[in-house]
Amino acid sequence: MTALETLLYPMYEARLRRQLRGKKRPKHIAVMADGNRRWARESGLPDISHGHRAGGAKIGELVKWSAEMGVDVVTIYLLSTENLKRTSEEVEVLFSIISDVIDDLATEHYTCRVKLVGHLDLLPPDVAERMQRSADTTTEKGGLTVNIAVGYGGRQEIVDAVRSLINAEAEAGTPAQDLAEHVTVASIAEHLYTSGQPDPDLVIRTSGEQRLSGFLLWQAAYSEIWFTDTYWPAFRKIDFLRALRDYSQRSRRFGK
Repeated sequence: MTALETLLYPMYEARLRRQLRGKKRPKHIAVMADGNRRWARESGLPDISHGHRAGGAKIGELVKWSAEMGVDVVTIYLLSTENLKRTSEEVEVLFSIISDVIDDLATEHYTCRVKLVGHLDLLPPDVAERMQRSADTTTEKGGLTVNIAVGYGGRQEIVDAVRSLINAEAEAGTPAQDLAEHVTVASIAEHLYTSGQPDPDLVIRTSGEQRLSGFLLWQAAYSEIWFTDTYWPAFRKIDFLRALRDYSQRSRRFGK
């Protein structure tokens, strides 16, 4: 950051905060943290793993910014089922970085509860166990809820929810011929990975891509979506506040 930017940045941040006073704010923000590899390449770094590590370090900042702005839930898309098809070397790096992120969020430096959402059984058992173990230590903590989407696919989540619903009805003794009547919007929602949480008000995607890529397909049906060309490792607090400002200016009609 240049000397001029160092001077102007706090002033612009203060201006954005003033613009947000008394305005509506999202209670649940979902973030597609995209662009780590492109950021590394365009920064001239010798290895894309540097981009993933820089992106991992940004997670803690996002959680703190969200807490400051009164957000209740943050969902962060870190590893999709498609990402698992990358080279074994890159996937192993991602496992390590995401595990470190969860370990960090579990420390006393953050007041948040961590929940893992996704297919953990697609991960190596030792990796899944480490992630779950750290997340479990935050169960009784206060503050906001941080959903870490790892091994996540939106279509698979809906399939899992329907299967879970059917299994629950079968265990309750519901006759097979009556199952269809119990499959409703509300009943499926109760079996999603984010059951009990509000749907995201705002979805943020970095890196210039303008699609959901299977992220929270059910929950984001009426979410406001905010795209930015900024790569995730370069995402700043003023970018976050700009997203909140734009959200505050939108009229949400929920399809009406």
